[in-house]
Amino acid sequence: MIAIDVATAARSLEGESPLSILEWASKHLGSRVTFATGFGAEGCVLIDLIGRNRLPIDLFTLDTGVLFPETYALWRQLETRYGVTIRAVLPEQTLEQQAETHGPTLWTRDPDRCCEQRKVLPLRRALTSGGFDAWITAIRREQTPERADAKVVEPDHKFGLLKINPLVTWTHDDVWAHIYANDVPYNVLHERGYPSIGCQPCTSAIVPGENLRAGRWRGAGKKECGLHVATPAQAKEKP
Repeated sequence: MIAIDVATAARSLEGESPLSILEWASKHLGSRVTFATGFGAEGCVLIDLIGRNRLPIDLFTLDTGVLFPETYALWRQLETRYGVTIRAVLPEQTLEQQAETHGPTLWTRDPDRCCEQRKVLPLRRALTSGGFDAWITAIRREQTPERADAKVVEPDHKFGLLKINPLVTWTHDDVWAHIYANDVPYNVLHERGYPSIGCQPCTSAIVPGENLRAGRWRGAGKKECGLHVATPAQAKEKP
């Protein structure tokens, strides 16, 4: 891994624009940095910045096989708009194979295990086998209490890489102001009551007054998929 003083980088980049942070990542990490997008509004902002400024940052998404049709359509729209390729990273098992191993609709019975199989393990494989030193995320501090202490640059001990969060200081309004000002493509589901969009079986619309992530894993007592913050099951597995 490239030698970077993470604490110093985090302090110096705090308050800088997302573009400046992305340019810093490109300068210091070159082809060894990647962006994993889930095609949320925040991810679309970062793809816009990367694409319009021709930054040499690898792009991929975790194609779980159960994304919304609207998400797949947005994927292709972004590639066409910005002239980029967003690689698909697939789980080791198809949905049919997963059903044979764990039973059908695993997400209804054990959503943590389903996320582990279709998101966490594929992400680990993509990051550790791709020759990357750092990965970029679209998380923001105000999204959840678990993300409130996230830094612009921080070590990701789970994957053994640097984690770069260019939008970490932005608000929900900052994100949408950028989208409207720059005519950034976004998921049409946002206009149908879905502020946070994941896999189709585990995402529902919210009603006015609910937290913006209330529609994720509704009724399951689950807040995170395990990519950025450990699930209770993952926490129990720590030595």
